[in-house]
Amino acid sequence: MIDIYAGKEALKTLQERGFKPELFTNFLGASGGPKWFSLFGLDKYMFGEFFKYKKQPLNIIGSSAGSFRAACFAQSDPVAAIERLAKTYAETVYPDRVGPADITQSARELLDVLFGSTGVQEIIDNPIFKAHFIVAKSNGFAASENKLIQGMGLLSSYILNRLDRKLLTSQFDRFIYQPRDSSLNILDPCDFKTQKVFFNEENIKLALLASGSIPMVMEGIKDIPNSPSGTYRDGGLIDYHFDFMITGEGLTLYPHFNPDPKAGWFDKRLSRKVSPENYDKIVMICPSQNFINSLPYQKIPDRSDFNDMEAGARIKYWKTVLSETEKLSDSFHEFLSLENISGIKLFNS
Repeated sequence: MIDIYAGKEALKTLQERGFKPELFTNFLGASGGPKWFSLFGLDKYMFGEFFKYKKQPLNIIGSSAGSFRAACFAQSDPVAAIERLAKTYAETVYPDRVGPADITQSARELLDVLFGSTGVQEIIDNPIFKAHFIVAKSNGFAASENKLIQGMGLLSSYILNRLDRKLLTSQFDRFIYQPRDSSLNILDPCDFKTQKVFFNEENIKLALLASGSIPMVMEGIKDIPNSPSGTYRDGGLIDYHFDFMITGEGLTLYPHFNPDPKAGWFDKRLSRKVSPENYDKIVMICPSQNFINSLPYQKIPDRSDFNDMEAGARIKYWKTVLSETEKLSDSFHEFLSLENISGIKLFNS
């Protein structure tokens, strides 16, 4: 039901020491909207069982949907939080004529459910699980709320990215919102300007909202407290599935919905691969193709389902997927019990 891939150094470490929670110092959560529903069972197992008794800090790094998951994992009851997020998101219904303001307001309401009454402080104060939200500050035309101007900016970004991903550094800056005592450091070969901002009660919700603010679909988030003035959008614009190196000791665990990660949002339809060197210490856990084929419509959920399916049928389908992912947690539990390290595949993009 699951496939496990590991970079060269990660695989060597697992072969020598086994698959133990104490080996991991980082956890990644990618962009992808409701695609993360395919990881729901694994998410609950990871933070309800596998990491439950972890004593050393775990940096949980997310962009867009991955940031929303990170906000759940860093709460006192991560399983209850991720269940609230999944249920509320799955049951979201938009009016026929929906615009960016409507979708943004719906996202604000989703955040209220996700955080509950105590989540903000729990995330800020968590001594073990350290949430990090990646946000893209937009520059030039991409910062505009005028759809024509914003579209011109995004088209420019698409063209520049096809030429060289490094050219996007003129259009977007990376912001990482994080706890004050975070130990996270990254090395980015594209050298996006990266700024870290500490969580506080005034900026954490807006930072999370910005991390999931999809261009053209949602409004950009302006002037987040303790941040430079400007327009902040979906972190996946820069870090869709990630292509940077996390420095320091320990491995990175990365549940992901497919084994072919893409660096940024503009790479989605390109053949460009991530750098194997940046995945050297990463362990990826993915739903197998056999599992995906067993789902309704033989696919995992995605954002197009909002337009392509009647609301009732979509909600039923999405909830079926959420339920079926319990099989993935069972598969991972079985893997841990047998510790069949020989079944892990070498990651090579």
